[in-house]
Amino acid sequence: MQRYLGERSSHASCIGRHAIFISSGILSSTILFSDKSFLHSDNPDKKKNDKMTSASIYKGERQMKGNFYSLFVLIAAFFWGTTGTVQAMAPESSTPLAFGAFRLLIGGSAMLLAVWISRELHVKNWSWPLVLSAAVCMACYQPLFFTAVKETGIAVGTVIAIGSAPIIAGSMEWAVLKKRPRNSWWIATVLALAGCWLLFSDGSNVRIDVAGVLMALGAGASFAGYTLISKAMMKTQPPRATSAVVFMISAILLTPLLWQSDISWILTPRGLGTSLYIGLIATCAAYFLFAKGLTGVPASAAVTLSLAEPLTASLLGVFFIGEMLSLSSWLGIALMMLGLLVISAAPRKQKTAGAAHMS
Repeated sequence: MQRYLGERSSHASCIGRHAIFISSGILSSTILFSDKSFLHSDNPDKKKNDKMTSASIYKGERQMKGNFYSLFVLIAAFFWGTTGTVQAMAPESSTPLAFGAFRLLIGGSAMLLAVWISRELHVKNWSWPLVLSAAVCMACYQPLFFTAVKETGIAVGTVIAIGSAPIIAGSMEWAVLKKRPRNSWWIATVLALAGCWLLFSDGSNVRIDVAGVLMALGAGASFAGYTLISKAMMKTQPPRATSAVVFMISAILLTPLLWQSDISWILTPRGLGTSLYIGLIATCAAYFLFAKGLTGVPASAAVTLSLAEPLTASLLGVFFIGEMLSLSSWLGIALMMLGLLVISAAPRKQKTAGAAHMS
């Protein structure tokens, strides 16, 4: 799966906020539980205050954990955002589709090896229809995205593919799981999508191709579907093992793409080095982090947070490749960072009433 672009500055504010939560939680817990006479007092007012203090501590700890899960997704998106820069370093004879197929093959193999070594690979009582559905979604994203970019241009193809995913994920989560997106999700998604459009349009000529637009929408739906299905599976299946099996099946599905082009470039030092980075870091490590984040973040919020990917790619292009951005592009980056900050800092509920399992 090849997607563009990420986020940095919100990490510092998130980490600082986490440190405050940790410090205040530890301090409050120490004060509360070190005084046994306070805990066992017969004074009703003190017991009431004790319950209120405990509840506030629990709420703070829960909020802190929710923000850390958001951070996992953001770091994953950062790794995804490096793929464009790294692919630019690959041999000229490499093709995006073959590069993507190798990415899934190397990443899936590494993920499967990791869970096998750690003895997490227990597939008993798994929901295999969901596993296969997630694998198909992941396998479909790659050709749909690259074909869309080829047909309708980088700006339109990327904005529609990446931008439609949060909207589709939020709508599907609302319709299927009966989880209405929170107000913070709407605000963050609008800000991030507006920023994404400003970042990619850049005042250049926009070329609209109906087939390309439909394929871009298909790519967005594929990523949204993968995220929602993965979220459902992780309620009953180990996240890392599930991701490993899904990616290995996806790699097998995309293997035929390798026989349609010359793949001798992977035997060169640059070809092997870039492929290993894309597979081990931008796929294996990134999707393990994404899976961990999904255990504590709603699917719709996770897809919105993944918009940090295009942000990362743009900033890497500026600072490491020497690309120049216009004022509108910088404004787009600012809006995307604001949207990501809103969604990552928003408080989350422990449970959502009426939520149903996908089956």
